[in-house]
Amino acid sequence: MRTPTCSSNLLPYMSTRWPVLCRFLLAPLAVWIFLVYKYWKTRITIDAVEKFLRIQQMIGPTRYAYTDIVALTSHFRDKLGQGGYGSVYKGVLLPGGAHVAVKMLEGNSICNGEDFISEVSTLGRIHHVNVVRLVGFCSEELRRALVYEYMPHGSLDKYIFSAEKSFSWDKLNEIALGIARGINYLHQGCDMQILHFDIKPHNILLDSNFVPKVADFGLAKLYPRGDSFVPLSAMRGTVGYIAPEMISRSFGVISSKSDVYSFGMLLLEMAGGRRNADPNAATSSQGYYPSWVYNKLTLQGEAGEISPVIADMHELEKKLCVVGLWCIQMRSRDRPTMSEVMDMLEAGADGLQMPSRPFFCDEGHIHVEDLYHFTSELTMVSEESAVVLEEDEE
Repeated sequence: MRTPTCSSNLLPYMSTRWPVLCRFLLAPLAVWIFLVYKYWKTRITIDAVEKFLRIQQMIGPTRYAYTDIVALTSHFRDKLGQGGYGSVYKGVLLPGGAHVAVKMLEGNSICNGEDFISEVSTLGRIHHVNVVRLVGFCSEELRRALVYEYMPHGSLDKYIFSAEKSFSWDKLNEIALGIARGINYLHQGCDMQILHFDIKPHNILLDSNFVPKVADFGLAKLYPRGDSFVPLSAMRGTVGYIAPEMISRSFGVISSKSDVYSFGMLLLEMAGGRRNADPNAATSSQGYYPSWVYNKLTLQGEAGEISPVIADMHELEKKLCVVGLWCIQMRSRDRPTMSEVMDMLEAGADGLQMPSRPFFCDEGHIHVEDLYHFTSELTMVSEESAVVLEEDEE
């Protein structure tokens, strides 16, 4: 009788154990290969981000660590002001000793990281004499900051609303033209159209030579240039400067003309040396400045012409008022573009025609308290609508 060989005895054993070997040897090997692949892909992504940041640092603002922000502000020692998006501190960059303004973003103003970097990347490439330059930024978890060039003369509001006249009419016209150039650059000079949505005296800063610079892009949004449609969720702004279409589409679509409206209200305040709505005015006819100045400019004048009897108004004062009234036309299509506004400001007052009477100037008898109540209600409705729209989008 033949004795069975060893190999023939192992066959049944191997046939039953082979699946077990595959499970304990090949499965871990497959997992290991997958993890190596994921690490390789992640490494490529990280390297791409680091490459972008290195390029961004050469062509755009500098990225600072939070410890750098603490150091350059001397532990936030010199506070310049407080805004809706956070506190602003004076800082010093070393080496060189250049002064900067550091805005620490707080609360609801802290957007998600991607939006923050996108905004920094876009605004960091803006270089215009009438737009505040973004020097750098900080983003570490929830601690975020924007570092801007320092404007030693502060904001425009403290000059135009002061009891004493701070600027000559020539200087005011020069400042108005500079602001218009800055806004027009945002609308037309960038790859993407930038809508500011919060043009007002407080957001116009003055450098050491009183050159105006548009600042505070907390509400700014980017849209394709020439795009006339902006979503309703963009409805934001400051009472007294917010365009009517930001409340109701019956006045037109939200567009660059919304910034034109805000600029027009700013121009009228610069010309009048006072806020447009003054509850403490002696009479209700004087309480709303746009209405009062429209009546004055059209008194005994022909249709479409500036009244010839207003000898007490300086020529440049008249020009600022007329351009401002063109900008605050209630329907967005009736307002000029910012480039057209620049042409009007560069031209003489004699060549300007009077616009139609703005809706809020009808009858010339505006109760300022009612106006404040009305605009406040509209702003509240716009904010509630924006919240609902954002929830629907989610």
